[in-house]
Amino acid sequence: MEKRPDRDLEPRRDRRDSDDFFGLDVENMSPRAQVAASLAVLIPVAIGGVAVLTLASGLWWLIFVFGWMLFPAFGLLVRGIAGLSDGPSQPPVANARERELLEALQRRGELTPAQAAMETSLTVKEADGMLEDLAAKGHLDVKVRGGGLFYGLWETESEAARRRLGEE
Repeated sequence: MEKRPDRDLEPRRDRRDSDDFFGLDVENMSPRAQVAASLAVLIPVAIGGVAVLTLASGLWWLIFVFGWMLFPAFGLLVRGIAGLSDGPSQPPVANARERELLEALQRRGELTPAQAAMETSLTVKEADGMLEDLAAKGHLDVKVRGGGLFYGLWETESEAARRRLGEE
């Protein structure tokens, strides 16, 4: 006998969202998909409108029947073009993990691989590899203290002078 959950795992949408476009979830569409979906509506409606006006001008009223589709399609086209000009909305996974590590370095000043693993979602092995790679490329300063390697962001001269004044 199969067990089923007491409730739905995904909430049902009984009413249409303002971002629904002919049944498509626009929020989860990429900008390219938004442009393609809008053009898939705009081009046939425009060609149909021109065909009705030139071939069957007595049926001009059909323009009003199908013309309502132009407004949401044009809005989706503009939204998709704006999304394309903004660039990618989410960074690739590798960059997100590196960003997470660098943000932890900025917060703490310097980290060991184990501390980096505690501050981020990385494992110790992943953090160690990323820190070593960044240090080998010259992006991080490496200090040896008490037998451990501490990785930190490079300090500018003014930051080092400020730190020395704070120690004195």
